[in-house]
Amino acid sequence: MRRQHRMPFGTEPLETGGTRFRLWAPAARSVALCLGADRQRAPVAMARRDGGWFDCELGEARAGARYCFAIDGWQRVPDPASRFQPDDVHGASEVVDPRDFDWPDASWHGRAWEELVIYELHIGAFTAEGTFAAAARRLDALAEIGVTALELMPVADWPGRWNWGYDGVYPYAPDSRYGRPEDLKALIAAAHARGLGVLLDVVYNHFGPEGNYLNLYAPQFFTDRYRTPWGAAIAFDGGAPTVRDFFVHNALYWIEEFNLDGLRLDAVHAIFDESEPHILIDLAATVRERVTTRPVHLVLENDDNSARFLARDGGGRPRWFDAQWNDDIHHACHVLATGDTAGYYADYAAAPVAHLGRALTEGFTYQGDVSAYRGGRPRGEPSAHLPPTAFVSFLQNHDQVGNRAFGERIDALAPAEAIDALTAILLLAPSPPLIFMGEEWGAAAPFPFFCDFGPDLAGAVRDGRRREFARFPAFRDPAARERIPDPNAATTFASAVLDWNGRDTPKARARRHLFARLLDLRRREIVPRLAGIAGHGGMVALHGAHGLAATWRLGDGSALRLLANLGPDPNAPPPERPAGRPVFATHPELASGPAPARWAAWSVAWFVDKAG
Repeated sequence: MRRQHRMPFGTEPLETGGTRFRLWAPAARSVALCLGADRQRAPVAMARRDGGWFDCELGEARAGARYCFAIDGWQRVPDPASRFQPDDVHGASEVVDPRDFDWPDASWHGRAWEELVIYELHIGAFTAEGTFAAAARRLDALAEIGVTALELMPVADWPGRWNWGYDGVYPYAPDSRYGRPEDLKALIAAAHARGLGVLLDVVYNHFGPEGNYLNLYAPQFFTDRYRTPWGAAIAFDGGAPTVRDFFVHNALYWIEEFNLDGLRLDAVHAIFDESEPHILIDLAATVRERVTTRPVHLVLENDDNSARFLARDGGGRPRWFDAQWNDDIHHACHVLATGDTAGYYADYAAAPVAHLGRALTEGFTYQGDVSAYRGGRPRGEPSAHLPPTAFVSFLQNHDQVGNRAFGERIDALAPAEAIDALTAILLLAPSPPLIFMGEEWGAAAPFPFFCDFGPDLAGAVRDGRRREFARFPAFRDPAARERIPDPNAATTFASAVLDWNGRDTPKARARRHLFARLLDLRRREIVPRLAGIAGHGGMVALHGAHGLAATWRLGDGSALRLLANLGPDPNAPPPERPAGRPVFATHPELASGPAPARWAAWSVAWFVDKAG
């Protein structure tokens, strides 16, 4: 099977052979196509079209040919819609014919959202080789524990040898450090062969600071009406329709040409658009309209807790986006496990169990509530009307690990019994869980922030990173800040690479066994009951300082019940054992026999009541 997304940008292979080239360059007087690496070869003038477009067709340009564009006769730039940058962000683009890849997964029809157990991974740090091909060789280990979907951190071409991926400047080009486009396609096909869906993290709120040439010939891409923490904002409103089309087509490109099962849109609170429809709604509606033969899942990261993008239709189906990463649930869990109350954790410090209970049963904890961390401003929108499947839960992810000065994982910060108890909650609760790579065996490797910018940026990024932590008591001393790893150092990236030998220690095997047991229970006991689950179906009660009882009405009418003592004190007042069949307990006495006089520290029990 051959797959190709047709788009108005970049290159298009012609049925008669050769390639059509198109560039939107409204600020350019002339554009010429430079084919091949030989600078002595005469550029081919491109015809100017209405609306700032330039195009040409060249019969001799076939797959594998290198090319770039000459702007106004002098500045040579890569194609912003390049499908591949073999020589990084400043090098020539390569013509790719997507029809050359023969997909072996024609029988793949996707997975329902309720079935997803998401595994977030960074291609470069997931294996020692750091390639798409090497990642494919590790898929069996994920399928064995019950993972059902990968979520790849951004792969769009970024500068240098290593990067988290959020500094990409060529949104259509998989980074050459990881392999060629066909290597990414082979990874996706290999995942599908094992029953694993694949989601991709994409960045539509900014371009990275190195390798972006758009300002030279298409400054209309950007606006100074808004600012993002990472640079110029994208001009989604008040600008040219081409800007919106560039990103809508990018979403379709990944889904149609790479057969992806969905996208996770990064930091959409930094996407500004006052027009109608909002670019997020425009993009999601277009995807829903175009792709109808299989499930496609769209997920947001949104610090604003904007519930409106998660709206359901009359049949309970997502109108636009399936779900949002739920930072509230993470922050409450983190405070409970570690006692950390610095930074944004301060908003959860007073009553972390109450925050966790609300997040589990209503989605957001902050639903218009005042956030002290944000200077007393209200944060969020009401979310209890949404089903719990509209919120992705996690104990770790790349942000929450990497935003720490040294990138420590939760195992370096919290006792094992606390981690196991919270894992037992998040993997069996109705919300789809997300696992960060290596979490399933308690990997020791940190995940600090890393990048590899040129000398003009490297120092500024290092110093800026260290200044960010100056407001924390532990880093007020300049000498303490100097110990924060330099993001550009090879040792910083190397420290983040998973050591797969570490998964075979007794402690790691025990953690993997716990994950496999919980995810098998999720598959058998929880997932079959989730379809049709509605909002306003969760209830929570608190018992003492750390006792929690929660109940959900599931899609089949049954009830799922949770009892937990989330603290080191075994004397938390125990609630009565609920009705229903026990399906999991950290301590056997919690699930059967006479009700214990007290609940053990860090204890969790789950029950299913078919009668509801």
